[in-house]
Amino acid sequence: MKIVKTVSAIREEVRKIKAEGRSIGLVPTMGFLHEGHLSLIEAARAKHDVVMVSIFVNPLQFGPNEDFERYPRDLDRDERLARNGGVDILFCPGVEEMYPGETAMTIHVTKGIDVLCGASRPGHFDGVATVVMKLFQLTAPDEAFFGQKDAQQVAVIMNMVETFNVPVEIISCPTVREEDGLAKSSRNVYLTEEERQEAPFLYQALQKTAERAQAGERSREQLLQFLTGQLEGGSGAIDYVDVLTYPALEQQEKLAGRIIFAVAYHYTHARLIDNIIIEIEGEEA
Repeated sequence: MKIVKTVSAIREEVRKIKAEGRSIGLVPTMGFLHEGHLSLIEAARAKHDVVMVSIFVNPLQFGPNEDFERYPRDLDRDERLARNGGVDILFCPGVEEMYPGETAMTIHVTKGIDVLCGASRPGHFDGVATVVMKLFQLTAPDEAFFGQKDAQQVAVIMNMVETFNVPVEIISCPTVREEDGLAKSSRNVYLTEEERQEAPFLYQALQKTAERAQAGERSREQLLQFLTGQLEGGSGAIDYVDVLTYPALEQQEKLAGRIIFAVAYHYTHARLIDNIIIEIEGEEA
């Protein structure tokens, strides 16, 4: 496995790979790799000649009161996991390498950001879209692999690729979960022992709500009330619950088609997100 830390070096690696006619699968990450990331690496490995993983904690997507400085980092561990997972190139630039001076421009996302995480994190998805576009330009992947846990992020990136005609196929892979159902996340390390024991109830609430929809409930309002009620007994605080079309992320009062049930939940030192996406039969609005 090659470890690359500069823009010039990754461009040279990509030039060689393309000259040899080999395909590239990219897994963009912010590091502190876990089984969810490894499943994306495995998916990329199955389809491509070269698997690249980027590790970059992107300051543009953190708000002024968010956890950029304390976001978990362990590059030595990440390198070991990436090598064991079959990664060919690990691209881990520093902030100065990705943003060498004052940023002259960023991508401004205008659709699908006034709901879910975007509603309480203004500018977050501008930062996500900007860094992902930079990574796509630097690594020129044929496909990029993302986890469905960050469903809004996946939708924003899909829309970005379509809007700017970026020649990258976005592959959304299923959320990887602990045995008790909790979605794997780098932020799970912030949970107290009691919070960790309780946290699987987020996924259980989503499952029950999705089952209710599949059993015939089509009212968005009724399903929102049901999902909220399932979460009200927890020791943390609800950030949001929502039921939207996917990937458009629009409200639809009588549900049909592809629907996302989503939740964000605050514990003492961790904000957890989770979702379920299902197909509901019926005429789409």
